Amino acid sequence: MSAPMNAPGHAAHDDSPVGIYTRSAGSAREWWRVSLSERANMYRIEHGQGEAGQVDVDTVVDLDNLEAKLLKWRREGFVSETGREDEERAARAGSAFVTELRLASARAREARASAAPAHDAGTQTPSHTVRIGGVDMPLGHQDALVPRLNEAYLFTEREDDILQDIVENRRIMLIGHTGSGKTSFIEQVAARTRNGVLRANMNGQTTIGDFVGFWTVKGGETVWVDGVLPTAMREGYWLIIDELDFAEPSILAVLTAVLEPGGRLLLKERGNEIVEPHPSFRLFATANAAGAMSAYRHLYQGANLLNEAFLDRWRVYLVDYLTPEEETEVLLRTLPALTRPLAQTLAAIAADCRAAFAREDLASAFSTRRLLDWAELMLRNGDPERAAGPSIYAKVSAEDAALIRSIVRHHLIFDAN
Repeated sequence: MSAPMNAPGHAAHDDSPVGIYTRSAGSAREWWRVSLSERANMYRIEHGQGEAGQVDVDTVVDLDNLEAKLLKWRREGFVSETGREDEERAARAGSAFVTELRLASARAREARASAAPAHDAGTQTPSHTVRIGGVDMPLGHQDALVPRLNEAYLFTEREDDILQDIVENRRIMLIGHTGSGKTSFIEQVAARTRNGVLRANMNGQTTIGDFVGFWTVKGGETVWVDGVLPTAMREGYWLIIDELDFAEPSILAVLTAVLEPGGRLLLKERGNEIVEPHPSFRLFATANAAGAMSAYRHLYQGANLLNEAFLDRWRVYLVDYLTPEEETEVLLRTLPALTRPLAQTLAAIAADCRAAFAREDLASAFSTRRLLDWAELMLRNGDPERAAGPSIYAKVSAEDAALIRSIVRHHLIFDAN
């Protein structure tokens, strides 16, 4: 370690990224240290745990790479020493604002409650709603397109804002790394509220004709076939546009009008027919490299830049992977035969693989789906290495498989001791 952990560690000017970034305290304390490299315009970054723990990551990066890592650290709860002091001062100074805001928020909730239609014999009753997290959501009608319910799915408190936006019919975009659960969250909300879901994958699989519609000849007659967008709007389905940052410009242009409040779809191909949205219609999008995730665009080859004017038409939520504690609960709910120590070890392995992916040491992400598949096979054959073959190693490059295998073995040996 080049300098003691209690060294000042930051430059004199406030905007410098040089310094120590920490989260938690005591033995759980985790830190990243940024210092100037001997190479011009380069930065040295080190990682460790504990009050004076050993450095387990020591590398040199350029400014662009460092800025991406700073963004990731902030999302993960790391705060610089100077930033933590600023936060404490801001918390003290902002207490009056927060108090006033809470009063205003309470008045706003009361206003929404009083504006809601009263229940009587001829209107919707509380039995026509389902509570998800902290939000009461109206039930739709059972349909063949309602996703399969996953009883083990874990909703977290931080998702209540998204749930409330669905009730209010906001246009919602979920951004985050592949496998972080963006699409499955929407599907599991739909499963519990009994709403049918249509999906359109923009990664080279959906054309403008598939999306909007097209003319075709059937039985000697020319007929119009609706695409997924007008079908969802007419029938009241929930439409998920997966990987929107890979969409063709023509699809983004069509979406722009629909994104407006009460937005309608103009079908020019059908003589300027206007499609009015059904009250149950909801529009969602997912993206890997949009907005706050744009720093990772190089990891998702072919992703397009979505400009701020387009993003401003959406409520954009950053979806991260489950925490090890949350993923442990999902493993135990899904596979009751697992013990808590086994589930905790598996969740820790997944977290380390994701950290390696974020550092670009791994080229492939590690989804909860992959973790569950591995655990299920492991329970069947009792061998973690054998189970990892078809569930993990065969799906990635030889280099990635070697690194994941080393992470797995580290945890299994460490836990055994």
